[in-house]
Order: sequence, then structure tokens, then C-alpha cells
Amino acid sequence: MKLVLLDRDGVLNVDRPDYVKNPGELVMLPGSAAAVARLNAAGILVAVCTNQSPIGRGIFGEDMLARIHARLRDELAREGARLDAIFHCPDAPGAPSRCRKPAPGMLEEALRRFGAAARETPFVGDSATDMLAAAAIGCPRHLVRTGHGARTQGAGLPPETLPVAIHETLADAVEALLSAGRG
Repeated sequence: MKLVLLDRDGVLNVDRPDYVKNPGELVMLPGSAAAVARLNAAGILVAVCTNQSPIGRGIFGEDMLARIHARLRDELAREGARLDAIFHCPDAPGAPSRCRKPAPGMLEEALRRFGAAARETPFVGDSATDMLAAAAIGCPRHLVRTGHGARTQGAGLPPETLPVAIHETLADAVEALLSAGRG
């Protein structure tokens, strides 16, 4: 395992029903930065693949998203963590391209950039769309119960996404991934 892919909202930071619209609204989930730092310390690359429909909906622009992601990087750095890349899809749900999850375009782009194989690259997310995107290209699927995860699990995961490993938090998912690597 050389790369781990993460969703953003609900995995790293609190998923707001009205979107994270500015840097001040980005609130990290407890333990998420430390979990990324553990992956970094293990020599594993970490990239985020996030749908950002507020851009396509006209709520904010690419410049604001860059400021939000700068805040995310600052929050991670406070815990000694870093992201190696952030991929985002600005499409609104009504006008999706191949980059918008559940399509796998962002994940494929990350795999290409880092020369990683899908079957060796876990994707950690909190929604069925995350699991569908990962399943479409053969990434191992890890659902966290933060964000939408508990509701996603309760509703039942689509059969085509199974198997999916379930974890309470990103920290728990990272522990499982690192433990499996030692086995």
C-alpha cells in the first residue's frame, strides 16, 4: 500500500448540511489529523477525492475552495500531517461528469498521478457514492461511521460495493490499514 484515498467532508472534517462555504466553517473531526499523520509517518501517500457541488451550484468559486483547502492543510499541519494531493469535482448533481462520485474519475486521476494500483489503494469515505466510486475501479472500500457513514451503513450498502470494511472513525480505519500491512 503506497497510497490511501480519502473523502473530505465527514471523514476529515465535519460535514455541514449547508456545505463548508468558507475557511471559518471547516471544523476537523477529532483524531482525523493525527490519523493522516500516522499514514504520513508510515511512508504512505494520502490524497483527498471530494465532490464540491457548491461550485457547480454557484454558492462559491474555485478561489474560495482553494482558501478552504489551505485551511484544511493548516489544520493538518498542526498535527504534523500533510496531504500529497487534493482532487475535487465541481459538478452539480444535475450535471455530473466522470469526475463526480459515484463515477470513479477522481480516483482514477489520483491513481495515475501516483502510479498506484487500484487493488492496493484503499478508499475511505462516509457515503454510498464513495463506496460505489471505489468499487467501480476495484479499490478496497472502507466506510467510516462519521459524517453520513452511520446512516449509510444503516440504509444498507449497495451489493456491488461489498465487501466494505466498517470503522467508527478515520483513526480506526488507519489503525486497521496499518495493522493489516504489518500482518
